[in-house]
Amino acid sequence: MNVARSTIQSLGNEPPILADGRRAPDRREISFRWLSGTFLTGITSSILMGVALFAALDGRQQLAIPAEASASIPTDHDGDLVQRGKRLLGGKIVAMPTDRKIMEVSTVVHEGNKEVVRRRPFSHVKMNLAADHVAPETYPNFDPLAIFASSEAPPPPLNRTGLIYGSNVESEVSLQTVAFPTKGSDFAYAAPMTLEEVEENVRSNGSVLTAGDAQLSALYYVDPQRFSTAEDNVDLTSGLTARIVEENMSVSDPEPITPHTREYADDIVPVRRPTTVAEALTAVGYPDGKAKEISGYLQTRLGDAKVEPGDVLRIGVIQEGEMVLVVRASLYRHGDHQVTVALDDHGRFIDGQEPPMLAAVQSAFSDQAPQIMAGRDLPSVYDGIYRAALSYGMSKEMTALLVKLLASNVDLQAQLRPTDKIEAFFSVADEEGKAGKDSELLYVDAHFGDNDTRFYRFQNPAEDNSVDYFDQNGKSIRQFLLRSPVPNARMTSGFGMRAHPILGRALMHTGTDWAAPRGTPIIATGNGIVEKAGWDSGGYGNQTLIRHANGYVSSYNHQSAIARGVREGAKVTQGQVIGYVGSTGQSTGAHLHYELIVNGTKVDAMKVRLPGGKSLEGPALARFEDERKRIDALLNTQPDEVASR
Repeated sequence: MNVARSTIQSLGNEPPILADGRRAPDRREISFRWLSGTFLTGITSSILMGVALFAALDGRQQLAIPAEASASIPTDHDGDLVQRGKRLLGGKIVAMPTDRKIMEVSTVVHEGNKEVVRRRPFSHVKMNLAADHVAPETYPNFDPLAIFASSEAPPPPLNRTGLIYGSNVESEVSLQTVAFPTKGSDFAYAAPMTLEEVEENVRSNGSVLTAGDAQLSALYYVDPQRFSTAEDNVDLTSGLTARIVEENMSVSDPEPITPHTREYADDIVPVRRPTTVAEALTAVGYPDGKAKEISGYLQTRLGDAKVEPGDVLRIGVIQEGEMVLVVRASLYRHGDHQVTVALDDHGRFIDGQEPPMLAAVQSAFSDQAPQIMAGRDLPSVYDGIYRAALSYGMSKEMTALLVKLLASNVDLQAQLRPTDKIEAFFSVADEEGKAGKDSELLYVDAHFGDNDTRFYRFQNPAEDNSVDYFDQNGKSIRQFLLRSPVPNARMTSGFGMRAHPILGRALMHTGTDWAAPRGTPIIATGNGIVEKAGWDSGGYGNQTLIRHANGYVSSYNHQSAIARGVREGAKVTQGQVIGYVGSTGQSTGAHLHYELIVNGTKVDAMKVRLPGGKSLEGPALARFEDERKRIDALLNTQPDEVASR
C-alpha cells in the first residue's frame, strides 16, 4: 500500500483538466484513434523507406559493385566533385550516349588550282575500353608482324578530308589563288635594298636558291662560303656543279669497309651484385688473363678491386678481323665517372681522360616498369581497342592504323585496366557516324594506366604533302628506330664479350641475335636508304646496310634471302620487309645478327638512347599549330591538359 500511495503522490492527486464538457477517460478503455494512427504511421514509413532504397539501388539486388567496376565508369572532367543527391555508381559498365557526338565541320581541300571549302560530318567519341562493347564485325587476331610490317613501301597518303577551316560556311565555297602580277603594278615601288640588306637576304634564303633543276647564274661569280656561318649551317654548294675548296686541301673518297677494317666499340658492363672487376669481366665473356690485367690497372688507381651494385664498367675495344684489343677501361659509380685507364703507344695502360658520356652508361640499369594486371575478366588491350573502335563506327582500316600508332607506347598484349580509355576525332561518311573508305583519323588522346598519348594528323606541304601524326609540340610520334627487326622473334645473345660459337675464343659480340625460323620476315627498323644489299665475304652472309638520318646505320646479317626491290640506293620505310631470317655466312643456326652503328661506332641497340622522330620547324610548325588549335577549339580541349608522351 505504501507503494501505491507513493505512486499517487508522484503522479499528483489533482483531477484532470477537462474542456467542452468531456469526461475523464476510463483507464480500462483502449484508444482506437491512437492505435490506428500508430499503425498507419509505421506502414507509411516502411513503404517510403522501401521506395527510397529501391531507387538508390536502381532496381539491383546488391548493395555494392566491385571497386574495379566503379573506377571504370566514365566521369565528367568538368564536374568531378560529388554533390548531394548525385549518384556515385551506375549500374552496368556501358557506353553512354553522350560519349559520341556527330558534328558538321567546314574543311578546305585543294582541287587543282582552287581551294574548295565544304561542310562534312565528323565523329567525336570518348571510348571507355573496359565497357561491355560488342564488335559489329570480326577483326584480325593479334599479329606483331602485321602491325609493324608492310610488304612494300606505302604510297604517300592523300588528304581527302582536308584541313579544318577557320570559319563555318553554309554551302560549298571555292577559293582560287592567282599568281602575283610581275608585269606592272598600280602601286608605287619601295626604295631599293642596301648592300647589307641584300647580304642578309642571301644568308636567310641561300639554302633555297639552288632548289630544283634551275640555278642562279650569279652564284658562279660569288664565293658561296661568304654567306655561310657555323650557326646557320647554310650550304650553298649543294646544288653547284663546281666545288670550292681551300688551298692545299685534298678531297678523297671514303675508305671502303672490309672485314679487316679496324672497328671501335664500347662494351657496357653493369654490376648488379658485390664482386670484383675481374669477376665482373669474366662473367660476361672476357678471358681470365685479360680481366685480371684490367682489374690490376684499375685497382692501382682505386686502391681496391671491388665493385658495388650500381657500378658500370665501360671497356673500349678495337676489333680487326679476329683480333680484339682492349684500349680503354672506365669505372662509373652511380653515374659519376671515377677513373679511366687507356693504352699508350708502347702498349702500357696509363691514366686517361674521361671519355665522352654515353647514354648507354646512364641507362644501364633502366628496366621497363612491369605491367599491372587488373580486372580478371577484362580483355587484352588489343581486343579492347578493336571492340570499342568498331562499335563506335570506326572502320577496320582506321582501327588498324590506330593500333599501329599506339603500338610504340602501349603493350597491346597486356590486360586492360578499368580506367583505360581513348578519345578520337575522325571524319565519317554520313550522319550515322560510320567511317567510310575516305574517312581519316584526325586526333587521338589515349590513356593507358599512367601513360598518356595525344597526337594530331597533319599534312606537311614542305615534304611532298606527306601525312604523319605529331604530338602537341610538332614532334612525330613514330619511333626513329625500332628495337627489334623481327617482331615475333626471341633474343638469344646480346651485345658484349662472349665465347665465339665457331672460333671458340672470346670475341666482342657487336650486335644482337634474334632467333626465328628460317624464312621469317625481317623489317627495317627505320626509314633510310639502302647502302649495301648482297653477300659479305667476312662472315656475315647475306647482308643489308641501311643508312638513316644523323649518322645512324643499321645492319642485318645471315639472311636467307634479301627481299625484292631492296638494292643499293633504294629507299625503305620503317616496317618494310627487307629480307628473311637465315643462317648464311659464319652462323650455327637460323637467326638474325642485328647491329646498330652510330657515327662509325657499333653500339648496343637494346640500350642506346634513341632520338625521337622528326620534328616540324618553321612554316610547317606554324601551320601545324594553327591546325591543332582549331581541333582543340572544336573539341573544347584545354591546352594545359595536354600530357607529354
